[in-house]
Amino acid sequence: MSSSPSSNGSGASRLGGHILVDALVTEGVDLVFGVPGESYLAVIDGLQERNGIRTVMCRQEGGAAMMADAYGKLTGRPGVCMVTRGPGATNASAGVHVAFQDSTPMVLLVGQVARWMVEREAFQEIDYRRMFGQMAKWVAQIDDAARIPEYISRAFHTAVSGRPGPVVLALPEDMLMDYAEAAEIAPYVPVEPHPGPQQMADFRSMLEKAERPLMIVGGGGWDRAACEQIEQFAVANGIPVGASFRCQDYFDNRHSNYVGHVGIGIDPSLAARVRESDMVIALGTRLGEMTTGGYSLFDIPRPKQGLVHIHGSAEELGRVYQGDLLINAMPRSFAAALASMEPVDGSARAEDIAQGHADYLATLEPSPVPGDVQMGEIAAWLNKTLPEDAIITNGAGNYATWMHRYYQYRGFRTQLAPTSGSMGYGLPAAVAAALVHPDRVVVSMNGDGCFMMHGQELATAIQHGAKLIVIVINNGMYGTIRMHQEREFPGRVKHTELQNPDFAALARAYGANGETVLETSEFAPAFERALAADKPTLIEVKIDPEAITPKTTLSAIRAAALSKAD
Repeated sequence: MSSSPSSNGSGASRLGGHILVDALVTEGVDLVFGVPGESYLAVIDGLQERNGIRTVMCRQEGGAAMMADAYGKLTGRPGVCMVTRGPGATNASAGVHVAFQDSTPMVLLVGQVARWMVEREAFQEIDYRRMFGQMAKWVAQIDDAARIPEYISRAFHTAVSGRPGPVVLALPEDMLMDYAEAAEIAPYVPVEPHPGPQQMADFRSMLEKAERPLMIVGGGGWDRAACEQIEQFAVANGIPVGASFRCQDYFDNRHSNYVGHVGIGIDPSLAARVRESDMVIALGTRLGEMTTGGYSLFDIPRPKQGLVHIHGSAEELGRVYQGDLLINAMPRSFAAALASMEPVDGSARAEDIAQGHADYLATLEPSPVPGDVQMGEIAAWLNKTLPEDAIITNGAGNYATWMHRYYQYRGFRTQLAPTSGSMGYGLPAAVAAALVHPDRVVVSMNGDGCFMMHGQELATAIQHGAKLIVIVINNGMYGTIRMHQEREFPGRVKHTELQNPDFAALARAYGANGETVLETSEFAPAFERALAADKPTLIEVKIDPEAITPKTTLSAIRAAALSKAD
């Protein structure tokens, strides 16, 4: 059963699935990701009538949801993902979890069993309120087609307001096939908290007294203007700035006030700076486990440094750390308030800031590692070669540390990386980035284990003309887990080895270009050929398993663990 939707005015009876598509159009949706399913055929039919929405159907729902997350990060608008019931929803949950922990606006639309079948454990039936309850801002089911615009409006408002995040709406199959008259809606308007005058006065007073302040930027709710305003604030007030875990693109890493990445494997000089600060300004970041070094950089509940915590969610403030000043505000609104604040005299900190930036620059010098491929040198070459607006994506794994350490992110949304530590994110995120910004160079970094999680989305890239360069760093194992095995159970290695395909040949089978790099000198020519190509290219880089991190080896980790045990 299908029907072309009539005009979008109230009083016209339309098919439920078409009402939903019209509501998405009203909300400004231009791109949706998903995997088709029989539970929402009426929506798919409606999408055919709406040429303003580009539909990218993927090869697995987890990849589709991660693409929606990347879209949300890149645009600030909710990424939309459509999946079918049961297995479709469970697969998509991987991307929903990324969006939740990364504070990314997303709307996941899930097909559902017919209303009259509910609570019978019908085919692929799941109660999505219970399933997604802890990993979404709001989960609901639309049981009345006439109320679709109301639910869609609330979903988009919820996804972008306060701390951004994912919303899940279940769509019963028979509801989507109902005809109804639905009221018109206006597009969503983001609602965000702002700092008050007294809070800004208190903030300035604290800053004026501080001798060693440090700002840490992170979280969701940023845009390019906010990043620029923070740079101007840092210069005007003499503030060193660090970036929280995988938010390195919020502050130009080449800027003289940038002091480094407050993430995994933090440089000792930066860790000392954090501990010795007398005023930590945490803007947008939750100060989670990865940014705080397993909650070791700050005392709980009261950091001795003196903490000003600014966050878009009131529930996050005081959750772990009590602060000297807690401000419920989004990074955008706080940055705007800083732009109009009279600067304090930070000239006495100039030398210290210069030292902090010099310490950071010292970390960019690659150290030699075992094997014929030096990933540090490759990352440094990419740092010098890639254009200003290149987008680098990655999932989870030790391979990501090469770019995190040796690549300087230039500007907002040149980095797409999951703070949730989800494997498989790098390729789907790159596909979305290439579709949203076809004029920019997009490089997807992957480990061999990470790539195999969602490597099939290379077929999606080919089908939809997404130009990207995929780098697969192959060491034949789940490297991060192997590293932890050696630390905790030295020499007792099990279940972390991987027997991989020929990744370059696999890429060619998909219709992409494929190359293999066995020595450092082979990488640059291969990458240049990939830049010149008119379709995606995968470059497999085979590295020595001993080269587990930029600074140590598996043998060294094992030896240290055995020595400690003795």
